[in-house]
Amino acid sequence: MIPRPLTITGGLLVLPTGAPQPGNLRCEGGRIVALGDVAPNDGDEVVDARGALVAPGLVDLGVFAVDKPAFHFGGITRAALMPDQGPPLDHPARVRFAAQSGKPDMWVHPLAAATRGLEGRELAELALMRDAGARAVATGRRWIGDSGVMMRLLSYCAMLGMVVVTHAEDAGIVGSAVATAGEMATRLGLPSAPAEAEALAVARDIALAEITGARLHFRQVTTARALDLVRAAKARGVKVTAGVTPAHFMLSDLELANFRTFCRMSPPLRHDADRKAVIAAIADGTIDVIASGHDPRGPEDKRLPFADAEPGMAGAETLLPLTLTLVRDGAIDLARAFALLAGNPAALLGVAAGKLETGAEADIALVDPDRPWVVNSDKMAAAAGNTPFDRRPVQGRVTALFKGGTRID
Repeated sequence: MIPRPLTITGGLLVLPTGAPQPGNLRCEGGRIVALGDVAPNDGDEVVDARGALVAPGLVDLGVFAVDKPAFHFGGITRAALMPDQGPPLDHPARVRFAAQSGKPDMWVHPLAAATRGLEGRELAELALMRDAGARAVATGRRWIGDSGVMMRLLSYCAMLGMVVVTHAEDAGIVGSAVATAGEMATRLGLPSAPAEAEALAVARDIALAEITGARLHFRQVTTARALDLVRAAKARGVKVTAGVTPAHFMLSDLELANFRTFCRMSPPLRHDADRKAVIAAIADGTIDVIASGHDPRGPEDKRLPFADAEPGMAGAETLLPLTLTLVRDGAIDLARAFALLAGNPAALLGVAAGKLETGAEADIALVDPDRPWVVNSDKMAAAAGNTPFDRRPVQGRVTALFKGGTRID
């Protein structure tokens, strides 16, 4: 069913560059057809934004579960699903099923498993999975330790025109570590690994991407040393991009006090100097994407001794307000915030969304950037409320969401 044409009036348009501009937006056939000084046509559905931000729907790159209530609460209209599913997304039929799993009010873009069973040994059927709807290839929660396998993967994906999304921690060094080596891990007696495990993984993968000409995206880069490597590679023209989740620019390893398992992350929380380096990298363009890493985990996974608890956080609902803290702190402007949350991830996935421009898909969020609310893990829309931000006051709330020009209730 084709939706009625939609005109949103009375809002502030968050455009790809510059400050938000007063104006209207008109959608027809599921796409944006006009922006700015636009009048509704007869028969249009008209929505008064009442001064709210009119922004692109968020594109969340690298979630571990399809969790529509949490996505819609957070203003997410598209999510790239990690291949770490049961069973893994290493077969075209599974990829095709995942690609249909959220429609029509949520589009899921599966990331194909790089290797069979995500075991890091034998390449999966990447071309067939691309044809089945995979928008990129991912190594999953783990790093591929075999450099020969990684080089073949990057070469093949360069030929297919697919981005490789990789986890950046040298598994041989990390082993069973659950924390970053340092004073906090020592005091708590936690198995830990040096932060350099990330830089070593990043250095190798950048070298292989440079050799093969492949497009490489590090899903999370969380340390100053690794960010320096990404920065230098970009300056040389290597096709490398980097992401991060709000946990690594909001929190440091000091949060591990009292063995708080909701702060068990992969990669683990870092020292405060690294946290500040992440904010600097977001500000200077070294980091391209902020994603939620949404990974809802119930009490059976979290209410355990710290070293036994599963890593991850339910991040979809807090992604937008936590990113807006960077705007309020003056690190970035609103246009850059929505590039990180929507425009850049959409470009990596090759989808015509993530920006307010004519021809783009009409995935639109109305946002009150100043609306205060308190994160409450017991009341979250997510399948499980495992958030390290429980009881934290935040600002910024989605007041209405449209997918393809159709309102999501």
